[in-house]
Amino acid sequence: MAIGRNGGIHVAWNGSSAVQANGPLNPEAGQRGAPMLYSRLSAGGARFEPERSLMTRTFGLDGGGTVAADSAGNVYVAWHGKAPGAAKGEAGRQVWIAISHDDGATFAPERPAWSEPAGACGCCGMALFADTTGTVRALFRSATNEIHRDIFLLASNDFGRSFTGRKLHTWEINACPMSSMAFSEGAGYVAGAWETGGQVYFENLTRTNAAPVSAPGYGKGRKHPRLAIAPNGDMLMVWAEGVGWQRGGSLAWQLFDPNGQAIGEAHTQAGVPAWSFAAVAAKPGGFLVLY
Repeated sequence: MAIGRNGGIHVAWNGSSAVQANGPLNPEAGQRGAPMLYSRLSAGGARFEPERSLMTRTFGLDGGGTVAADSAGNVYVAWHGKAPGAAKGEAGRQVWIAISHDDGATFAPERPAWSEPAGACGCCGMALFADTTGTVRALFRSATNEIHRDIFLLASNDFGRSFTGRKLHTWEINACPMSSMAFSEGAGYVAGAWETGGQVYFENLTRTNAAPVSAPGYGKGRKHPRLAIAPNGDMLMVWAEGVGWQRGGSLAWQLFDPNGQAIGEAHTQAGVPAWSFAAVAAKPGGFLVLY
């Protein structure tokens, strides 16, 4: 979900291969796959418009797609998938983006966000964010040679027309870690968060020469970090511990100052069910965590 111009609400989600609006034909599977769906709140806020699939020529939707919007009427929907003729396996996957410049009324056909052959981790999600300056950023996990499951940051300063990319974190593992990423903006900076090797990290993406910061201590299977930045620059990172395939776990959280230094100790609390994780928002008097 993303909030755009005049408070417009935009949503995007992975559809199902069983729905009527199927995605394009997957030539590798010989059947139509899941579509990448989009909707927006109608004028006046009475209802959401009928969903639309934004996949016109890509296939193999997996992991999780993502949506971002800004105050100038630009809406961005991204996912990772393949196009006919791509290399086999995850090496042939890449990040695709469909862009609207009229508040989601129309979208241009999807195109690759980045041309580098990094691949994309099939069952991992990705995240997209448009900040208050108009910069668009994306976080995704690569799958180069099937074992380089690194975190990459893509950034665009021209409203999605072109992206630059850089590696944020390296992880060699011959498996899909089923991970997700997140962004937050506040107090003049943007931070991104991800998982590597069972630990969660964040980085101040607007600071030159910033480095990844990990959650303090150790936990079992730390995953799905989420961020919120308060008006004074303090940031709360929440994540799940011990969760996995059909397995629940615990909620954990840590407060950081604007320089990335931990404030106090990390906390944990049992009760995160299977297939769930937390979300966090900054409020004038503190933070709100939902799970």
